[in-house]
Amino acid sequence: MAAVRNRWFAREPKPNSHAYVFCLPYSGCGASMYRQWPEVMHGVEMCAVQPPGRENRLREPAFDTYEELAEALIPQLLPYLDRPFAFFGHCASSLVGYEVTVQLLGRGLPLPTRLFVSSQVAPHQGPHGRFLDMTDEQLADELSLLITEMGGNPRPDIIDVAMGTLLADIAANRRYKPAEPTVLPVPITALSWREDKEVPGVLMGGWSECGEVAFRELEGGHYRFISAPETLKDELRRGMGAVV
Repeated sequence: MAAVRNRWFAREPKPNSHAYVFCLPYSGCGASMYRQWPEVMHGVEMCAVQPPGRENRLREPAFDTYEELAEALIPQLLPYLDRPFAFFGHCASSLVGYEVTVQLLGRGLPLPTRLFVSSQVAPHQGPHGRFLDMTDEQLADELSLLITEMGGNPRPDIIDVAMGTLLADIAANRRYKPAEPTVLPVPITALSWREDKEVPGVLMGGWSECGEVAFRELEGGHYRFISAPETLKDELRRGMGAVV
């Protein structure tokens, strides 16, 4: 009997990989937003996570809170946490990576080598972002831009489908605001983008209250991470340290 594919990943993580970076998708998007990233960098496999309610999991209900998403995701990650691993999140998905790490810590489970957060304020200083105050028409325009950046065709039917996911993600973002940050025994790399008008680097200082942080500013705007620029790859290699 053929093995059942794990729908939580765009591609099943390879069991012989030296280490993993679990890449969490941006609001309104699925794992395909990482399709321009390399599958492996210096022995570290880039594993795009596919939450419910998007792309091939569109018929499944989207999560209501980041806490619920983290609780559901952790059992899917456990088989791969026997070696070095990290989380990468951009904008709101940075908060998902943080919440998964908080829950791993609370359960006494293996912790990531590093948490990479990009273009997001610290969890206790949010919610923050233009999306929170946009009209549906403005959100549709933003989705069209994002789909184009990902190399897709922003057809009206695709926009209509993606809007449902985006609205659910925005609602979850609004709900997530820990009263106090959990200080993680995990190093954090906080990435800002010089031309990013969404979350300027000056707003990311609060991550220093969540643990040991290395702040880095990279060239580009809010969506530059999609194409995996060399500067970002360098930070991933640097952040994984002796693992690579």
